[in-house]
Amino acid sequence: MFGLTMREVSGQTAGPTFIERLTASPQPHFSPVASPPDPAGYVEIALAGGFPEPLVGSAVKERTLWLESHLDQLLTRDAASASGHDPARMRRYFEGLALSSAGLAAHNTLFEAAGINRKTADAYQRPLVNLMVLELVPAWLNNRLVARPVKSPKRYVIDPSLIGAALRLDGAAVLRDADLLGRLLDTLVVAQLRPELALGPTRPRLHHAREMNGRRELDLLVELSATQIVAFEVKATASPGPGDARHLAWMRDRLGARFVAGAVLHTGPRQCTLGPRLVALPIASIWAEG
Repeated sequence: MFGLTMREVSGQTAGPTFIERLTASPQPHFSPVASPPDPAGYVEIALAGGFPEPLVGSAVKERTLWLESHLDQLLTRDAASASGHDPARMRRYFEGLALSSAGLAAHNTLFEAAGINRKTADAYQRPLVNLMVLELVPAWLNNRLVARPVKSPKRYVIDPSLIGAALRLDGAAVLRDADLLGRLLDTLVVAQLRPELALGPTRPRLHHAREMNGRRELDLLVELSATQIVAFEVKATASPGPGDARHLAWMRDRLGARFVAGAVLHTGPRQCTLGPRLVALPIASIWAEG
């Protein structure tokens, strides 16, 4: 099972999902988010995670201890026993995964940092996926639209709180590291969308898209059906502009009517239109009412 989403935590589970609102015809409508978080607020939400036990009535110190204990259980007992390998190396491997969550780090970079070989890394990765600690989001392979697409999956730590637990991070440390901030926000967004997609009537599929030369990249691409695509960019900016949606616009123009909607999800308070079928929305729009 997935962790709790912010919609569940806030008790706002009635009504259409975020994806359903975004794809509403002829134009998506979102009410302004009341008191949206600032970047520090989003980091706090991400580091709190979705596990019920530490979320309910726990102080930050108690929550941190619970998460570290839970991660220790996962890595030194559950996953390590399933793979039959050294728990210490398993932990180092997971720390590499946490540091590169929502990214395309080469697998050899991860296993070399952990002091293991490819065969062992593969053996470590399988139980982490099976235990729903790690998700591999596949590349969207359409050679007619994406020139020389990167075929590697993006690796996501399922719950962003485990990134903080693995790397012993607090909010201030995340905010000082722009790369890590972007990865944590991307991981948070996927953690909020994943349960919605799993319950969708058409079983939407989550992908990423990137050209080999790095010229164009889409953080998330959701295949609602064979003829409907929704795409997202996650930006650690409070003032998104048309430039932040340039890859979404490119994909929209290439896909035509198949491209239903694209959104730049950001850390600011405002929403605005960035072009036909393109909007900028606060990340909190995923769980806010309206």
